[in-house]
Amino acid sequence: MTGSLRAFLIGFFLLVIFGVPLTQAIVEMANGERVQALDIVRRKPTSANLRAYEEDLRSASVFARRLRPWLLFAWFAAFRNPGEKALVGRDDWFFYKPDVRYLVESSEQARQDAFEAIIAFRDQLAARGIRLLVMPVPGKPSIYPDRLTARANPTSGLSETRQLLAALRSAGVETADLFTSFANWREQTHQAEPWYLARDTHWTGHAAEMAASVVAAKLLQLGWVTSGSTDYRVQSIIAQRSGDVLHMMSVPRLERWFGPEPVRCEQVFRADTREFYKDDPHSPVLILGDSFLRIYEFDAPKSAGFIAHLARRLRMPVASVVSDGGASTIVRRQLSQKRDLLTGKKVVIWEFVERDLRFGTDGWEHVPLPGDPDRRADMQRPSRTRM
Repeated sequence: MTGSLRAFLIGFFLLVIFGVPLTQAIVEMANGERVQALDIVRRKPTSANLRAYEEDLRSASVFARRLRPWLLFAWFAAFRNPGEKALVGRDDWFFYKPDVRYLVESSEQARQDAFEAIIAFRDQLAARGIRLLVMPVPGKPSIYPDRLTARANPTSGLSETRQLLAALRSAGVETADLFTSFANWREQTHQAEPWYLARDTHWTGHAAEMAASVVAAKLLQLGWVTSGSTDYRVQSIIAQRSGDVLHMMSVPRLERWFGPEPVRCEQVFRADTREFYKDDPHSPVLILGDSFLRIYEFDAPKSAGFIAHLARRLRMPVASVVSDGGASTIVRRQLSQKRDLLTGKKVVIWEFVERDLRFGTDGWEHVPLPGDPDRRADMQRPSRTRM
């Protein structure tokens, strides 16, 4: 390397190192804002504060906001690298990394924590005369591992969630096994219609409808509820779904490149009033869950998701508590704050996507329900039931 080239590279490196923060400071002062870089002397030098400082700089950076999306788009276009939150499979299918990590990184302790939380919740409800049905939803790579890599067998049954289902059944907890149902449906339909969206973590409208039929049949078979008297009808509609995996990559140009994915849905309405489906907080059936309940139900096209189709199959409206990403603990906290919601309930259905067994927001805490003894989170669960 010649001396002039070395000097140029050193100069360019110094320009980047000092020029970017200096330009950022000038922009902030010109806008009448405080200089973010000086926050380093305004906070105590703890590890948490340093991480927060780094995140604040990243989010406030003019260069990061304007250049990063373009660089990430170029990186994907050149190397098919989708960044830190996603994986690109075959046929332009995108997968959320935590879904894949859940399958390849085993954690017996995480399953045990979930098992104990479920047993404790079952007992809390039983004390009130309420039954519990647990419904883990398979992550997309559990049903379509061959869309992630050609080396995977679509019937390999990689998911350890089946072990949790077996343990719960042995402990007397009723479950809805969507893993077996989805695998059977996929084999029967020969991939004519995918059960999951190509660039989203969630299931299709048809899969949500089929899952509702499984749960309704289970409840009626157990005799926990009887069929109601509300007559529902459906109308077909196409929803345009922009993939959440693409959105998490924060590359708007990439979202525009692929565009929204059309999804066929069946919108549920009452036969007598023609009104689209609505929950009833006084229903004997309550369902708790995450965004797999929200999709198509509370976002476009609405009244076409799992909840509406469960109500249609049961011929009665249901009640619901939904929290995106919070089905492991947050929905139970929300339930604990709704003192009257459990009044008159016969059944609670608890849905959560399987990755939450390891990566659920706030883990699997014991949450007191109204009327329970108040337990601190650090006391954990009332007993240590083993799987």
